[in-house]
Amino acid sequence: MSERDEALAGRRFGAAARDYVAGRPDYPAELVAWLVGDAREVVDVGAGTGKLTAALVAPGREVVAVEPDAGMLATLAEEVPAARALSGTGEALPLPDASADAVVYGQAWHWVDVPRASSEAARVLRPGGALGLVWNVRDTDVDWVRELGDVIRGSAAERMIDGDAVVVDPPFGPLERRDLTWTRPMTVDQLVAMAASRSYVIALAPEEREGVLDGVRDLLGTHPETAGRDRIEMPYVTSAFRTLRP
Repeated sequence: MSERDEALAGRRFGAAARDYVAGRPDYPAELVAWLVGDAREVVDVGAGTGKLTAALVAPGREVVAVEPDAGMLATLAEEVPAARALSGTGEALPLPDASADAVVYGQAWHWVDVPRASSEAARVLRPGGALGLVWNVRDTDVDWVRELGDVIRGSAAERMIDGDAVVVDPPFGPLERRDLTWTRPMTVDQLVAMAASRSYVIALAPEEREGVLDGVRDLLGTHPETAGRDRIEMPYVTSAFRTLRP
């Protein structure tokens, strides 16, 4: 599948919204706090089912979640009722000028047209407001995780982060970066759901998709680090990036 096809597949996440809820990790609280600081009005763009949205909700903070996929947006409204859920994209935010203190993207900036999304974020942000980008990426330095990557394939986001190629356009300046290594205990079913929620797998024909998921089960059932375990520690590296609007 080409990079373009992967991008188009990203607009079909709603077909696997429940797998996304079950399989995708939350975001470390300390990095979320670093991204938004003392912001009171926060926009979560490409919010999916609300994994990052839920971490942003806090007393005294208004959170707006923007998502283009109707299935994901409906699930988000159920999962995070405290946030206001709106249909939209990073290139066309359904919000007025200078209405937010922070605009954040969780697992989503790699889907956007960077010049247009940068311009839209700057339009919506107040001066001094933060643009924050964050990704949870599996730590492939661990043997079984590397083998899992061979089964489910890497992503454009992972290649971009590994290549230090995360960029924003003017009026934003250089990005500041923080990384955090951590682990998430997961069941086999959660790991299979994580695989099923990936755009590459969603886009496959049904028999090919089941073949990939069977490959995940086979790996987890036979690898010495995972076989026979009720809970498997999935190692993640969360990479967060921040820049301020002039």
